[in-house]
Amino acid sequence: MTDAEWHLVQPLLPPQKPMTGRPRHDHRTVLTGILWVIRSGASWRAMPREYGKWETVYQRYRLWCAIGLWPRILAELAQGGSQVSL
Repeated sequence: MTDAEWHLVQPLLPPQKPMTGRPRHDHRTVLTGILWVIRSGASWRAMPREYGKWETVYQRYRLWCAIGLWPRILAELAQGGSQVSL
């Protein structure tokens, strides 16, 4: 994920550190992992470990889809000229 892409979507994301509980895994790392899977067409399990555990990345993707955040992220990236879909 480029710095330009990150600056487009960062304001959409929930706080990195919730008011209660443990801090979430780094949003940028997780989002980069999601984009890697989408752009490569590979399975979640094939995702490089540098993006964290595939299970964590997949769960975050599912959560963002469920709450309607993922389409908003895609829209922001598309406005910025990024070639991402799903």
